[in-house]
Amino acid sequence: MEFGKIALQDVLATDFSLPADPGFNQQTLPQHPQQLKVHVGCVGWGHKDWLGEVYPEGTKESKYWEAYAKQFNLMELNATFYQIYPAETIAKWKERTAANPDFLFCPKFPKQISHAQSLYGTHELTKVFYENIRAFDEKLGPLFLQLGDYFGPERFAELENYLQQLPKDVPVFVELRHESWFSNPQLTEQVFAMFRSLNIGAVITDVAGRRDVAHMYLPKPAAFIRFVGSHELPEITYKRADVWLDRIKNWQQQGLQSLYLFVHLQQSLLEPKMVDYFIERLNQESGLEVKRPKFLEKPLTLF
Repeated sequence: MEFGKIALQDVLATDFSLPADPGFNQQTLPQHPQQLKVHVGCVGWGHKDWLGEVYPEGTKESKYWEAYAKQFNLMELNATFYQIYPAETIAKWKERTAANPDFLFCPKFPKQISHAQSLYGTHELTKVFYENIRAFDEKLGPLFLQLGDYFGPERFAELENYLQQLPKDVPVFVELRHESWFSNPQLTEQVFAMFRSLNIGAVITDVAGRRDVAHMYLPKPAAFIRFVGSHELPEITYKRADVWLDRIKNWQQQGLQSLYLFVHLQQSLLEPKMVDYFIERLNQESGLEVKRPKFLEKPLTLF
């Protein structure tokens, strides 16, 4: 992931603390604990270096998907960003996760919609996209609409109009990247208030080079967090994770209902260990029983 990527010397100088929760969240969360549903996963499954550690030795590449679904309960599906797949293909993907009834796909909106046409004139494309991904059935998680760096606040009305027309039965989370969405506090509140009125979630991306997109706004009682590594320095990565775990626990006490957490590290072999660390701590501190990945020999050491 190139967005927010910076050089090592800049990472060392980065303040990775998270901003305080905005008062906005008090109107979203019911202010009393709720049962929290947790899904944690990675952004890819085709990693040969997982063989013998996460996937059984000898697993064929054609079976990586099945192996992934046995270990994790969430996948950020980037394949849908590059093309709109037919429902028949989607149904086959779903069947490959049959071993895990809790597994969810989070398909990314096609770039033809979000980037190439930048939402403009995409009604029919969006309709086809929705029709086809419904083949995931009970395995369909929230959709991920990532807007380009160039999609700024001057297009507020276009964004609102597009979101208003989306089907209401499938949850959607939007990632805003243009810096102007976050440089004006009044505008930030305005756009997330619009999201809340439409029951749209906000993607929170924790990445070294763009601290503004780790914004802490919750337009609905669900958190969609992209935890993006940077050079995987142990003294930084674990501290970042611990800060997030404290924040998630606090949100749970205030009534957070759903957590979708994606671990995206530069070294793919380290992602499963980080997923396991998050789940282990969440289970310990929040009384949850989320299934942890099982390492086939000795557990991976993150560093």
